[in-house]
Amino acid sequence: MKLTNEELKRFDEDGYLFFPGKFTPEEAAMLKQEAEAVYALDREEVWRESNGIARTAFAAHKYNEGFRRLGAHPRMIEPVEQVLDGKVYMHQYKVNAKAAFDGDVWQWHQDYGTWKRDDDMPEPRAMNIAVFLDDVTAANGPLLFIPGSHKLGVVEAGHDLETTSYPLWTLDREKVSELAAQGGCVAPTGPAGSMLMFSSLLVHASPPNISPFGRTIVYLSLCHVDNHIRQFKRAEWIAHRDFTPIEALADDCLDELVANAQQAAE
Repeated sequence: MKLTNEELKRFDEDGYLFFPGKFTPEEAAMLKQEAEAVYALDREEVWRESNGIARTAFAAHKYNEGFRRLGAHPRMIEPVEQVLDGKVYMHQYKVNAKAAFDGDVWQWHQDYGTWKRDDDMPEPRAMNIAVFLDDVTAANGPLLFIPGSHKLGVVEAGHDLETTSYPLWTLDREKVSELAAQGGCVAPTGPAGSMLMFSSLLVHASPPNISPFGRTIVYLSLCHVDNHIRQFKRAEWIAHRDFTPIEALADDCLDELVANAQQAAE
């Protein structure tokens, strides 16, 4: 999947692109089943809220076939290679959940801020791709973006070790208010199977989910192979150390798993 000149221009201006329904409802449903299976595992990569509900599953592509294939899907890999101008490797892979009623907040942050400070990633030649496995609405904790904030470089941040189960370098309210006064604040919403592509410098967050509807999103963090991390203080399953370029699979690489899931449901 190649981006058009108009899409490239919009990405440069806003720092993100949204593709409603990029994956089919059947592909999204199969991956949602795989996410539930992953969350049920007793593994160190599966982090939980204080009440025990799954919050995120790291490195799911290493122990789940559906997420392995998704991690090399051309609809995700090709546009990132186009923007970053070269081959990419998987820096981080997360399957994030916001459980109905109990999904917790993700504070305002830039992903590259963490990758630079914690992993010594030299430059922001990295990108996030997100796939909705549920319908994402205004009610169930959508991602919030400040358009254009990716043009400001790394913004000063503090290391939040208390708000959530996952340490983040977060922005204070004054800085977020300042940025939002300039760029506004948007919340891309859409059906399961929709895809987001956003800069590693884009300031973003997500609110708690107190609705009765769960929200699961898969995130691939892809980095140019020449820009790999130099510091290895975080666990390998959080910040990967395999810098092998990803070779994209065929566009129909999920079809077999979708068929198997549908057959099992009959």
